[in-house]
Amino acid sequence: MKQERKIYDAAFKVKAVELSNERSNLSELARELGIKVSLLYKWRKDYQEYGEGSFPGKGNLKLTPEQERIHELEKKLKDAEMERDILKKAISIFSKSGR
Repeated sequence: MKQERKIYDAAFKVKAVELSNERSNLSELARELGIKVSLLYKWRKDYQEYGEGSFPGKGNLKLTPEQERIHELEKKLKDAEMERDILKKAISIFSKSGR
């Protein structure tokens, strides 16, 4: 029988990381929380690298604030370029029909 994978919410992960920073024995903390110590180390590393954006949820990207800003600006640029292309096509259609 296949073992079901446990899913931990972001609040649990953040609290686990905070507790791990306060304690010296991570193996004991992991046992108390019912998780593997390797998972605790991974969460600590992610939290250190990405901060509050460490645990975004399923299918979401982990981004630093700078990466998030770049992603947002690239999306706006793409939308503006698409809008510009639509307007160019509309101008060419209307200029041809006016002849």
